[in-house]
Amino acid sequence: MYRLYVIPGSHACRAGILMLEHKQVPYRRVDVPTLLHPVAVRLRGFDAGGETRTAGWRRTLSIRFGDLLGTVPALAADGQRISTNRQIARFLDERHPEPALFPADPDRRRLVEEAERWANEELQMAARRIALGWAVRDPVGCSRRAADGRMGYLLYRRELMRRLIIPQIGRRIFAVNRAAERELLAELPVMLDRIDAWIADGLLGGVELNAADFMVAPSLALILYRPDMLPVFEGRPSLELVDRLLPEPTAA
Repeated sequence: MYRLYVIPGSHACRAGILMLEHKQVPYRRVDVPTLLHPVAVRLRGFDAGGETRTAGWRRTLSIRFGDLLGTVPALAADGQRISTNRQIARFLDERHPEPALFPADPDRRRLVEEAERWANEELQMAARRIALGWAVRDPVGCSRRAADGRMGYLLYRRELMRRLIIPQIGRRIFAVNRAAERELLAELPVMLDRIDAWIADGLLGGVELNAADFMVAPSLALILYRPDMLPVFEGRPSLELVDRLLPEPTAA
């Protein structure tokens, strides 16, 4: 049976989970502690998948460390070690062709891959920093609301751990402050417009879901942990997409 190494509540890891569930591939989930995960997966034979991340055009020491050692999600499959969602998606389509994560038509596949790349390189970090901006500004409120939601609890099961550690992750690792939060929130409607346009074109949210759907929805779900974000999403196709893939627990 495959093993998927994840951080609890991680939107990046939820994308990998959604793809495995879409394929109906049996797997065992292995939770690893955030902050220790680069070392934990490296010791299990994974690398960082060759990706380079930035946070507001900055590459902090911790980001460089993670990009050097290892990342999650990480999939152990029949002796192979596959890191990053993009590599996991292609491995799954090769090993388990149906249902496909990418269209057979080359032009359509190129468009899906462009959306997938944008979701991985831009939306994912923006969503992370928007959520962390909330934690930095309101650690008590964030730690309480992050106890449950569309992706379960975020990072730490204990509220005290969330309250003490998550704001430090925001400040020290992902360069979040009040100015950065304001900038990210100003950019969010433009990002949602882009997603809505893809949905209108049938690239996302179609009858047959694809890899880009599974990359986009968890980032939106993470942003929606913030209680002030729902009005930004209301009436948008983007909200319908995340409700479809990751509904609120009470609506599940």
